Parts: sequence; structure tokens; C-alpha cells
Amino acid sequence: MRWWSMCTLDFMANRLRGDEMADDPKVLTTAGVETFLDVGNPPIDLLRVQPGIPIEDAYEQVSILLGYIKHLVREGDMEDDHKLLGAADYLSALAKALMNDIEMARNRLH
Repeated sequence: MRWWSMCTLDFMANRLRGDEMADDPKVLTTAGVETFLDVGNPPIDLLRVQPGIPIEDAYEQVSILLGYIKHLVREGDMEDDHKLLGAADYLSALAKALMNDIEMARNRLH
């Protein structure tokens, strides 16, 4: 199977699962209000967490990000590589924004 066929199948599977989840009112999704990566002077938020992502999927991505961050910090420290440490800093901002957005979504229930 060609790589683009697998991507299309994966996209369609995720799309179908997303449509099914949208019909289930019990599925908790991201709030879509948390921003990260300030740029400019005065600072403006460049990126925002997308609303409507199932919380379970967001948690999975945070877990993956934290694994990458741990690796980048360890390697950056051992090699004294500031590029790796900078990449870890950007990814940690993304992971923090995801976690904050998940908490905002959870707090909306209460």
C-alpha cells in the first residue's frame, strides 16, 4: 500500500471516529481557549489549542510531547546543545497549553 493511501485511510478513520464522538454528548472535548507562543512587542499569542478535540486524544498527545521533551532536555544537557533545549522549551509551552485547555474544559462541567 502506498504511503498516501495509508494517510488517506488514517484520515478517514479519524474523521469517522470524530463524527461518532460529536454525536455523543458525554465526550469531553478541549475548550480551545488556551494560547501559547507569544511574539512581537507588545506580545501577541501566535497559536491556540483547537476546540472540540476529545480529551483522551489531547492527553495522548501531551504524553507523547512529554516524552520528546524529556529526550531533548537530556540530550541537550549532555551535549550542551542550546538548539535542543530551545526545542524542548517550545514543546513544553505546547504541552502546558494543552493541559491548561483540558483543565478549562473539565472546569466547565462543574
